[in-house]
Amino acid sequence: MLNGKVAMITGASSGIGAAAARLFAQEGAAVVLMARRREPLARIEEEIRTAGGRALAVPGDVTVPQDVERAVSMALDTFGTLDAAFNNAGFATAGTPLHEIDDEVYARTMDVNVRGVWNCLRHQIPVMLASGRGGSVVNTSSVAGVRATSASAAYIAAKHAVIGLTRAAAQDYGQRGIRVNALVVGSTRTEMMDELISRSPHLEERFRSHTLRGRIASAQEVAEAAAWLCSDRATFVTGIAMPVDGGRTAV
Repeated sequence: MLNGKVAMITGASSGIGAAAARLFAQEGAAVVLMARRREPLARIEEEIRTAGGRALAVPGDVTVPQDVERAVSMALDTFGTLDAAFNNAGFATAGTPLHEIDDEVYARTMDVNVRGVWNCLRHQIPVMLASGRGGSVVNTSSVAGVRATSASAAYIAAKHAVIGLTRAAAQDYGQRGIRVNALVVGSTRTEMMDELISRSPHLEERFRSHTLRGRIASAQEVAEAAAWLCSDRATFVTGIAMPVDGGRTAV
């Protein structure tokens, strides 16, 4: 499905990003993996290479424009192009009432979730335009990006902003061959989710009950949606906020 493509994936050291890294490589893409944590990122790179895939780990922080620029530059130097991007890096905060959220938490939430996507789009899109082949970008939003949830006000605002950036970019570049979409992700089984449930076991049933499927998604299921949107099977799909939420936003 992604054979011959070069894809950049952020937040690739764990969870949805790691699942996407493995899946994109299995589907035939060369993957450029970006995350702050160097050691787990290197392990995933080695795992993909051992399985016969092509992978390049580029440790970095999406909130730092120079780090993103370096990752895109290394994608070009190593693989010659950039066809797709899954901008998945995120920072989640719990449902603290708005007036109790301090400025540091607000700034970090907005920096990673919004500025991180902004930095990625600003460096990925020029490369796709220059190639003349177009491209596909997928940004990770959340159910919190389309409705108020138990997440914090800062996180809800940030994930709404991701959908806004996605739609604006889709409009700007749709006639220039670049598709830009967002995933509206529901409760997903990741390391962060497991840690949260270990501290508050009652939350697992709460998360399950929020979906029509009656369960929490696997990271693989979300990665599958990103892979489809990045593939040539979705060539007439752009500007959407695609739910991968087990029906949470349907009711």
